[in-house]
Amino acid sequence: MAKVVLLGKEINAKEGDIFYNLLKEHLPSKIFKKVLAVKCNDRILDLSGIIENDCEISPITFSDEEGKEIYRHSAAHIMAQAVCEIYPGTKFAIGPAIENGFYYDFELEHRFSKDDLISIEKKMREIIAKDYIFERKEIARKEALDLFKNRNDKFKVELINELPEDSIISIYKQGDFEDLCKGPHIPSTGMMHEIKLLSVAGAYWRGDEKREQLQRIYGTAFWDRKELDIYLKMIEEAKKRDHRLLGKKLGIYSIFEEAGPGLIFWHPNGAILREILERFWKDEHLERGYELVITPHIAKGGLWHTSGHYEFYKENMYVLDVDNHEYVLKPMNCPGHILIYKNEMHSYKNLPVKYAELGTVYRYERSGTLHGLLRVRGFTQDDAHIFCTPEQLPDEVLKVFDFAVSLIKTFGFEEYDIELSARDPNEKEKYAGTDKEWEMAELALETALEERKVPYKKIEGEAVFYGPKIDIKLIDAIGRKWQGPTIQFDFNLPKRFDVSYIGKDGKEHIVFMIHRALFGSMERFIGTLIEHVGGAFPVWIAPKQVSIVTITESVDNYAIEIANKLKTEGLRVDIDLRNEKIGYKIREKEDLKIPYMIIIGEKEKENNMVSVRHRGRKDLGSLSLDKFLEIIHNDIKLRG
Repeated sequence: MAKVVLLGKEINAKEGDIFYNLLKEHLPSKIFKKVLAVKCNDRILDLSGIIENDCEISPITFSDEEGKEIYRHSAAHIMAQAVCEIYPGTKFAIGPAIENGFYYDFELEHRFSKDDLISIEKKMREIIAKDYIFERKEIARKEALDLFKNRNDKFKVELINELPEDSIISIYKQGDFEDLCKGPHIPSTGMMHEIKLLSVAGAYWRGDEKREQLQRIYGTAFWDRKELDIYLKMIEEAKKRDHRLLGKKLGIYSIFEEAGPGLIFWHPNGAILREILERFWKDEHLERGYELVITPHIAKGGLWHTSGHYEFYKENMYVLDVDNHEYVLKPMNCPGHILIYKNEMHSYKNLPVKYAELGTVYRYERSGTLHGLLRVRGFTQDDAHIFCTPEQLPDEVLKVFDFAVSLIKTFGFEEYDIELSARDPNEKEKYAGTDKEWEMAELALETALEERKVPYKKIEGEAVFYGPKIDIKLIDAIGRKWQGPTIQFDFNLPKRFDVSYIGKDGKEHIVFMIHRALFGSMERFIGTLIEHVGGAFPVWIAPKQVSIVTITESVDNYAIEIANKLKTEGLRVDIDLRNEKIGYKIREKEDLKIPYMIIIGEKEKENNMVSVRHRGRKDLGSLSLDKFLEIIHNDIKLRG
């Protein structure tokens, strides 16, 4: 007999028992029908798996994150089978689950169209209706190679060739379709309820533009129709908020092919928006005791050898030859801040030292990964580095966390998720720093989060090699998550550069260093903000705060007079004197999402008034200029 605990209760079981049968016997029928897989101790397994020894087991359903991943990965396999049946000879790359959906990459001569997606989705429903079992087989590496070579599936062969000679390969089969996969999967295709194929995109094998170009079909899958409908509605809303479309429409930015992909050109509206954010950022940092620094865009290659970037990050760096010396376009600001810190000796008495910089950096990103403002090759990090003693660490982390939350709430992000990335305790050799340093650093992060009573998810193995970090994921107006502020320790750079301070004992000690970025980068944050507010910026940061439109030419001088008075009040004003119908001009300004619109006709001129419309609140009626100024200045002050 094996000791098996199901949901905290010991049940009768023996080695060799199948999970499916155990759960069917011990769970209520209503619950069992929803079970997709099983967690056995810390492993997620197919329901067709067996008890091998003492264990604690629990059912996995679609309500669990692991369940969603299994369900959607199974949907990717069903889609691959459908493509295989419709387009024989297709070569299959990979088909993982992703957040809210799945994709599969294919190589074939036929170019997928929207009509093809309808046909593939129809075929998927036929496969689901046939209720094929997902059968797992484990075979030797040679047998797996022979299988996929016979199918001429070169991508699978390449993956298998990279595995050790003695590897046991897992294969999943449903119907006549077999795929290389580590699993797990749902028990059968019939458990797939709601599916929807969404789009087709280009992709390169393994993300390398020098490799084969593939076609990627994206889809999603949900347990019930209501959830799917909500998600599809969110996708439609997301299309309206796409920062790439709104960025062009609102005159924020452009990317010019003749200048190069991933390089941002800020138009006047974008430049003023960015200037306002930067001014706000600097004021907030100066108020909190940070010192502003500026470092060069390039530096000698030796600096990046010392930092370790050359060793670990070279493929993402732009290397230049200047007078027969190697220089690098900086991918990070950290080494520059370290050089400034090291320019003088520091005592524990004048720590912490906090350097902040809006530093533009350059990183090579593969062309297939570039995406508007969110993934670029040149961007400005809102970087800061805090040099402190171990004793100061907990308090400094707390200050940074509070600063980050204050900043994101200022821009309307009231909801966020927090992840604490820690090292893998079973693979300590992969990380820089001692056990004591890691324990201190992780404890400082955890203490800050616990003290602020915020929920967080600790993920072991997700820390970078040089330290643990806090990631704050912003949740936008339609429920999507975006990368936000990060707070990160570094045990690596202070030692590499011998960054120290004089302690109370009069001796030199290696300083503790905190990296942190609150916007992340100006580009990514502005892209995120555009999508969060749908281009309707709060009045305090709107590139144009007021648009004045005239009904007839006879009021042009009065309109210009009003515009000049508003400008002397520090407001950003657009004036439209075109000889167009007033309805057309109003619709155009509303489409540009300018917060306030002043409409001027003969009546307003005669009464020395202005007729005001507010984006969202619509018509505010006829007001004196002083009353309007009171309203808009209060709006700016509240940052609402």
